[in-house]
Amino acid sequence: MDRLKEPRRFLQILAGPRQTGKTTISRQAMEESGIESHYATADEPSVKNRIWLEQQWNTGRLIENRKGKALLVLDEIQKIPGWSDTVKWLWDEDSSRSSTLHVLLLGSSPLLLHKGMTESLAGRFELLPVSHWSYSEMKEAFGFDLNKYIYFGGYPGAVPLISDEQRWRRYIHDSLIETTISRDILLMTRIDKPILLRRMFELGSLYSGQIMSFQKMTGQLQDAGNTTTLAHYLDLLGGAGILTGLHKYSGKELKKRASSPKLLVNNTAIMSAFSHHSFKDVREDHEFWGRLVESAIGAHLLNGILGSDMELYYWAGLNREVDYVLVRGKEILAIEVKSSYKKTSLPGIEMFSRKYKIKKPLLVGAQGIPIEKFLSISPVELFE
Repeated sequence: MDRLKEPRRFLQILAGPRQTGKTTISRQAMEESGIESHYATADEPSVKNRIWLEQQWNTGRLIENRKGKALLVLDEIQKIPGWSDTVKWLWDEDSSRSSTLHVLLLGSSPLLLHKGMTESLAGRFELLPVSHWSYSEMKEAFGFDLNKYIYFGGYPGAVPLISDEQRWRRYIHDSLIETTISRDILLMTRIDKPILLRRMFELGSLYSGQIMSFQKMTGQLQDAGNTTTLAHYLDLLGGAGILTGLHKYSGKELKKRASSPKLLVNNTAIMSAFSHHSFKDVREDHEFWGRLVESAIGAHLLNGILGSDMELYYWAGLNREVDYVLVRGKEILAIEVKSSYKKTSLPGIEMFSRKYKIKKPLLVGAQGIPIEKFLSISPVELFE
């Protein structure tokens, strides 16, 4: 799987959630580049700071001086306070002497990287988003069928554990979710109520695929604080690539931001793991399986538009709902997911199309596009 070309002579920043293959991609780049490389990570227990970053950079420079070319790979770069200013200084020093040192930086999410990325790096870098693995990738790499992908999702590192579902769920909880929350969010951002953040994540995971107002969330959560706090926490979880709140499409930015979010896991493994129900039980629970299917469709769209000019929304009004609204410039696609459970709201594509000019309506499942085929199509192809 070629997800990264040979690094060129400008900064390349590989950003994406944990366990999506960033480190593997970087090691493939190191092997295929044909030049000597140096890899270091700031995700180790010992404290990392700007001095550490300068030391690693100088190691890359020494290799370049000996070999003529070198590739420097720095993982979890966002863990270093003020990393972007230090990188700018070192990069500009190299540029002034026509250095051939290639630099590849890895980070846990675009949002967390942007927290440390000031305007100082403008014009010096290319951001390459890495998403959760798609159905096509899991099928090709591990032989997943459709049902297995919908339940176990797209975490390649968890595949060896799926034969023991209890171990698999612990891995998703402890190694992926808890690590993301405790090391990528709580350590990098000031959170006044960390317990609330975790509870909100659990609530969002269980209610994935459903629209829920922040007021309703306060009734579900203890010590919920105000809706502004909940909205901020949901943005952080979305930035970490684990739980996203889709805005309602309205054509006006202010109304979008003020809408109740449609909760959506970025990977259905999260929803399955937090349900505490086995694969067999979930397959027999038509309502939950239907929400899992709808979440898989949404996650496929959400992950597929990373790094593009497309945006994903939902729409609802007068007990009518459009599951997903995919927007590219002035082009709008209205997507309805027909799964095996009865929804509380009715399909709203006809009403939506009277209100907005859409390029085309799409039906996924039932007599529309087969779910397996849809999960094999990239979002950009849907506009063709």
